[in-house]
Amino acid sequence: MTSAAWIKDLPVAHRGYHDMNHQVWENTLSAFARAVEAGFAIECDVQLAADSVPVIFHDHDLERLCGIKGDVREKTVAELGLLAVGGTKDKVPTLKQMLDLVAGKVPLVIEIKGRTGEGEDDGFAETVLEVLEGYQGQVALMSFDHHILRDLKRAGSPYPLGLTAMGDKPEEFFRHDEAMQLGLDFISYHYPHLPNSFITAQRAAGIPVITWTVRDANGVEHTYKYADQMTFEGFDPREASSPSQ
Repeated sequence: MTSAAWIKDLPVAHRGYHDMNHQVWENTLSAFARAVEAGFAIECDVQLAADSVPVIFHDHDLERLCGIKGDVREKTVAELGLLAVGGTKDKVPTLKQMLDLVAGKVPLVIEIKGRTGEGEDDGFAETVLEVLEGYQGQVALMSFDHHILRDLKRAGSPYPLGLTAMGDKPEEFFRHDEAMQLGLDFISYHYPHLPNSFITAQRAAGIPVITWTVRDANGVEHTYKYADQMTFEGFDPREASSPSQ
């Protein structure tokens, strides 16, 4: 296993340190620059453009963020690079552009957004690893999608790998346990579903756990009671009262 102990060290800015999409929008270079300036780790989402270039974008559909209908995977990286996010000056960035901007100054927690169709994600994991090759900085990769995590393992990912997950039912824990059999290094879990037996057992085994997505003081308190660190948005953790740990 690869050590993911560093993932506990800093609060993780959800999709960058945006302002809830008022002026600084999620998953933009502006949000990442703001996180670097504040000294927060960065969580971001990676999709695949039509020409197999990894881009930073959360949704499968372009409408919420760019105001047009269509699947992000049906646009080339050049086409995506022309689309304004939220009507701002920020365009849809590539993974490479984000890496160049952050340049190892703060840790990165990158979620890979897979698809469910047979063969839709062929080569996705390998392409992300190719872009990351030679990057000087702390990086962790995670996904809800077990097949993506399996592909990253098979491709020999040198980075900590994590399961993004939620749920509070035994059948969900069974699925999560299946994923952990891949030899994953950390977990990012939906904090309202804590505590639960799955996470308790994983933490007892030394697996670091971060939560998503904390937006208030109750979420902060809950996180530090049942997990190791939080993914947050909508407030400045430096201004929140320090939770007792």
